[in-house]
Amino acid sequence: MEKFTTLTGVAAPLPIVNVDTDMIIPKDYLKTIKRTGLGTGLFAEMRYNEDGSENPDFVLNKPAYRNARILVAGGNFGCGSSREHAPWALADFGIRCVISTSFADIFHNNCFKNGILPITVGAEELEKLMDDAERGANATLTVDLEAQEIRGPDGGVIKFEIDAFKRHCLLNGLDDIALTLEKAPTIESFEQKYTESRPWA
Repeated sequence: MEKFTTLTGVAAPLPIVNVDTDMIIPKDYLKTIKRTGLGTGLFAEMRYNEDGSENPDFVLNKPAYRNARILVAGGNFGCGSSREHAPWALADFGIRCVISTSFADIFHNNCFKNGILPITVGAEELEKLMDDAERGANATLTVDLEAQEIRGPDGGVIKFEIDAFKRHCLLNGLDDIALTLEKAPTIESFEQKYTESRPWA
């Protein structure tokens, strides 16, 4: 998993409350278990018209936000079903950080497992960040996980809280498999001793 230390990028505003996982990645895209290629389906029902053409009014189709790395969204983001394809689609599009006032628990945990940083802020802070994000090409934010702060285009700083263990995993690029592999010497030692003490097993 790619490490997350400091991210500077364009922030796209999505002032919609209760964005569920079906909105993030519709069920039509769930036939694959690959983590790549899902970026095209991100917010598909809002990004595309019925004929498959792009909806020019959707934020990620606007020139200023096509390369957005950060999403500033309304509360209860990621609610609905627990599909892991939702963070996969965000990551494949290039989104590495989502900022909101609240997240659905399963989506929140899935983000950390897939190298995405979900940041929870207060309502007033979200309003300020949403205002920053609405500046288009000038909507550049810097997210510093080490310092646990968001720096805006005008120099303002917003501090955020995060679970220490999840912060450690993101900073070091550790997913569940990598965490297990860190214990490889201990596991191998146990297996060797177990085999020696129970050769018949």
